[in-house]
Amino acid sequence: MIRTVARVLLGLFFTAAGVAHLTAARETFRAQVPSWFPADPDAVVVVSGVVEIVLGLALLLLVRRRAVVGLVVAAFFVAIFPGNIAQFVEGRSAFGLDTDAARGVRLLFQPLLVAWALWCTGAWTWLRQRLRRAPARR
Repeated sequence: MIRTVARVLLGLFFTAAGVAHLTAARETFRAQVPSWFPADPDAVVVVSGVVEIVLGLALLLLVRRRAVVGLVVAAFFVAIFPGNIAQFVEGRSAFGLDTDAARGVRLLFQPLLVAWALWCTGAWTWLRQRLRRAPARR
């Protein structure tokens, strides 16, 4: 029950964040696009917003594939981590993160988001079971 609630909350969070990428917070999300990233920051924000909406809906609707969705969501959190690091290193203020300390604390939460995605979808358990069933390689 608690995992289901956590998965639904994560799905709602993702969906809302994706919508915010495309609307009210679009400009603010540009602060998270690293200056070295070889793409238009606005395009990155739009694409990542669409991805977040898709992942949010997948968390909410694809119950039978929730473990796979959890792995993809965890991978997404890992993929966007360089943007969070860049925001810290470059001292960019966004989302109330207007000090190095605030931006640094945010970096510490990224592994927790990865763990949340893996736990609430049962991806950890699913992956362990699959690895146990895999034939040993020599």
